[in-house]
Amino acid sequence: MNSKTNAYNPTPDTENPPSFSSPQGLSSSQSLSSSQRFLNKEGSSLKLYLVTDSIMCQRLGLIETVCKAIEGGVSFVQLRDKQANDDQLYKIACELKEAIAGRVPLIINDRVTIAKKANLDGAHIGQGDLSVSEARQILGPEAWLGLSINTLTQLEHAHNNHLSELDYFGLGPVFATSTKPDHASPIGIKGLNVLAQASHLPTVAIGGINLTNAPQVYDTSCDGIAVVSAICAAENPKLAAQLLLAEHKGALR
Repeated sequence: MNSKTNAYNPTPDTENPPSFSSPQGLSSSQSLSSSQRFLNKEGSSLKLYLVTDSIMCQRLGLIETVCKAIEGGVSFVQLRDKQANDDQLYKIACELKEAIAGRVPLIINDRVTIAKKANLDGAHIGQGDLSVSEARQILGPEAWLGLSINTLTQLEHAHNNHLSELDYFGLGPVFATSTKPDHASPIGIKGLNVLAQASHLPTVAIGGINLTNAPQVYDTSCDGIAVVSAICAAENPKLAAQLLLAEHKGALR
C-alpha cells in the first residue's frame, strides 16, 4: 500500500514538526468536516485496530478469530485479503459483517467498490491505490476512509488536498514486518511520533507491532495501534487483544 519512494528520515524534523495549510480551496471550517465525521461515529475508537490475514487466522478461521478479538477489546476491523478475487472477498465481507453485527466498524483494504457493495463501514487505501477523491466519491460522505502515510511529504499532500475527505491516517510501517514484504522503509518510534504530532487527523500506527513493542507505540502521540499477526496468529485471539489493550491502559497511567 505504501510507496517505497521518499524513505522517511526523521532527523531534521523531530524538534519542530511542520505545520500545514488548510486544503486548497477549502475554508478552515470546511476542513474540519472530517474530524466532525469522526466524532459523529458514536463509540468508535482506533485504540486497538485489527487488520485481518486469512492465512494467519487458519487456526480458528477468520470469522471466529475476529469475533474473539472483538470480545477481547478490538475496537476497529480492517478486512485485508490480497489473494481473494472480488467475488470471494465480497462473500467474506458479507459473512464477516453479519458476524460482527455492528459491534465495531468494519472496513476493507483497497477495494472500495466491494466496501460499497457489501455496505461496509468504509475503506482504507494506500499511496498506490485509488485516489482519495475517487474513493470518497464511491463510498459517500459518511463512510470511514483512511490513508496510509509513510513520509512527511505524503502527510503534507494529504493535508493540503484531501483533509476534508479523510477520517484518519495509518502511519507506518513502524517496524519491519513479514505480513507485508513489499512495505516501505520503517519509520521507527521517533519517526512515528513526528508524523503523529504533525497530523491534523486521528492516527493509528501499523507495521510490526506486537505485545513487546506495543508500550513504546502507545506512548507516542498516536491514537491507537493496528496489528495483524499479534492477534491473527495468536492461539487465543481474545486474550491477545486483552493483553494489547492492557498496554494501552498502562501507557495512560
